[in-house]
Parts: sequence; C-alpha cells; structure tokens
Amino acid sequence: MLTGKQKRYLRAMAVNLRPVFQIGKEGLSENLKTQLHKYLKKHELMKISLLNNAPLDKKELAKSLRNDGIFVVQTIGNMMVLYKPNPDLEERIVLP
Repeated sequence: MLTGKQKRYLRAMAVNLRPVFQIGKEGLSENLKTQLHKYLKKHELMKISLLNNAPLDKKELAKSLRNDGIFVVQTIGNMMVLYKPNPDLEERIVLP
C-alpha cells in the first residue's frame, strides 16, 4: 500500500509521461497484461488511457490491476498512472 506522500511523489514524476497503452474494446486481455508487466518491470511507472469503448470502467480496471500487484497511483478522466516496484532495477524509483 502506498502512502499519500509516496503517491504525491509518483504523481509528480508522471506529469510529463505520455500514455503508453490504450485499453479499448478488447478490454484487459492476457496479452495486454503481459505487456503491462513487461513495461513496468523496466520502468516501474507508466500512464495508460482508457478508451470510451472499453468494456471495463475505471473501478473494475483498478481492481483487476491491484490483483496483479500493480498500484493505481492516480486516475484523472480516462488516464491512469500505474506503479509496480522492481527491486532488481538498477535505476529504480526510490520512494520517500
């Protein structure tokens, strides 16, 4: 679980990020989950975009991601900031 201070720190880091993936009519498929995990393993922090034709709403998507060990740092409109720590990464994000 992330504290408020840690979430603030991660939100500040994510300001200049662009969405890496878009979740559309296919929803959160196994292939997309695999790609999310691969990206987060390298970068730890990312933005995704939820399109209007997605079968999941934001709450369902957040719950599904939490079950996979991914923290939802922020949700604004159809954008979500995701974080998953990787202790093996050399230049990892050090939370306050």
